[in-house]
Amino acid sequence: MEVWDIYNENREKTKRTHIRGEEMQEGDFHQVIHVWIMNASGQFLIQRRQPWKKGWANMWDCSAAGSALAEETSEMAAIREVKEELGIDIEMSTSEILFTIKFERGFDDHFL
Repeated sequence: MEVWDIYNENREKTKRTHIRGEEMQEGDFHQVIHVWIMNASGQFLIQRRQPWKKGWANMWDCSAAGSALAEETSEMAAIREVKEELGIDIEMSTSEILFTIKFERGFDDHFL
């Protein structure tokens, strides 16, 4: 069971949490990350989404992505997701947030 922190529309953490799979309340947001891994030659590591995934099944995607768990920062979530999905330990000191997208139910930080 995944538990997420709930944020308000200004990305301020509330004192509430959400269980993944349940319907989110109007005005609730959660934190999502996408990690783009690039080598010294400028090539990106990409992966194909699982065929059973909801949304964009079998499509090519960034190196790793997912939702931040309760009490995680977006950087902590990026480290965990890359380790879980790719088995790679990443060093965030050489990373940067390229941009953040505010979407209907969350904030999505894109790391390079």
